[in-house]
Amino acid sequence: MLRAGRMSKKTTDDAYENQVQLERRAEREGRGRNAEWPSQIPSRGWKDVLWRVFAEVKEDRVMLIAAGAAFYLLLALFPALAAFVSIYGFVADPQTIAEHISFLGGVLPSGGLDVIRSQLRSLAAQDTGALSFGFIFGLAVALWSASNGIKTLFEAMNIAYEESEKRGFIHLNLLALGFTLGAILIGVGFIVSVGIVPAMLALLNLGGWTEALVRIFRWPMMLIMVGLGLMLIYRYGPSRERAKWQWATWGAFLAAVVWIAVSIGFSYYLENFADYNATYGALGAVIGLMMWTWISVIVLIVGAELNAEMEHQTAKDTTTGAQQPMGARGATVADTLGGSADAADQQSRSGEHNT
Repeated sequence: MLRAGRMSKKTTDDAYENQVQLERRAEREGRGRNAEWPSQIPSRGWKDVLWRVFAEVKEDRVMLIAAGAAFYLLLALFPALAAFVSIYGFVADPQTIAEHISFLGGVLPSGGLDVIRSQLRSLAAQDTGALSFGFIFGLAVALWSASNGIKTLFEAMNIAYEESEKRGFIHLNLLALGFTLGAILIGVGFIVSVGIVPAMLALLNLGGWTEALVRIFRWPMMLIMVGLGLMLIYRYGPSRERAKWQWATWGAFLAAVVWIAVSIGFSYYLENFADYNATYGALGAVIGLMMWTWISVIVLIVGAELNAEMEHQTAKDTTTGAQQPMGARGATVADTLGGSADAADQQSRSGEHNT
C-alpha cells in the first residue's frame, strides 16, 4: 500500500510538472495558451481558432448534422405548440396567441409563420373543458415528444465538442424535458409581454412613440433571449464537465446576432425572390420552414464549434470546479491543445515541396 501511495503521488507530481512546463511553453508562444478569458487571446491565437473552426465544420459534416437535427426539430414542433397553447392558457386568452406572434414575421418565413398560426388557432379553438380534462396527460405527452428535438441538439453539441454521450437515460431525458419546458415558459412570457407592453406604454401618453418603441426594442430583447438560450445549450448540452460561463458566452451571442441577421435575410429572400409554392405546390410553406430550421441549426452548431475551439486554444482549465491538469478535466477540448494555423501552413508547404 505504501508503494502504491508513492506511485500515486509520483503520478500526480509528474502531471503537475508537465502542466507547469506546458503553460510556460504556451506563454512563450504568445497565442493565448494561458488565456483565462476569450478576450485574452491575441490575434495570432484567433487565427488558430478560426482556422480550426473552419476545419471542424468540414470534418464534423455540420451541414449533414444540421439537416438531421432540423428534421427532428420539425417533428417536435407541433407537440411543442400543443404544450405551448396549454401553458399559455393559464396566463392569457389562447385565442390571442396567433396575433401576438406577429412580431416573428421579421425572422420567420411568412409561409412558415402562417403554418404555425393555423396550428395555434386550431389548438386554441379546442373546447376549454377538453384542454382542462386531459391537461396533465396531454401536456406530458407533448413535452416528451417536443423534448426529442432538444435531445437532437444535445447530440449536435456532443459532435461540436468532440464528446460521446455519457449521461444516463433518466438524466438525459430530465435535462431535455427541463430545457423544453423552460423554453416554452420563456416563450409564453415573451409573447404575453408583446401584448402587455404596448398597453403599458399607452398609459404614458407617448403618442406615436409607442409603436416605434415596441418595434425598436423587440430586436434587442430577442437578441438577449436567444443569446441566453444558446449559452445554456452550449454549457449544459454536451456530455462533459461544464465549461465556465465566459467560454460559452462569445459563441452564443455571435450565433444569436448571425441567426437574427440570416433569418431576416432568408425571410426577405423567400418573400421577394424565391417562389417555393411554384416548385413544391402546397408544401412550399413547409419547405421554406424546413430550410429556415436547417440554416438556424447550422448557425447554432458553428457557434458551438467556435466556443469549443476557444477552449481548445488555452492550456488553462476552462471547466468548473477545482483546477485540474490536462487529461483530468473531463472535457476533450479542455484536456488537449488545438493545433496552430502556422504549423498547418508549414506542413502543407512541406508536403507540396516533397511532391
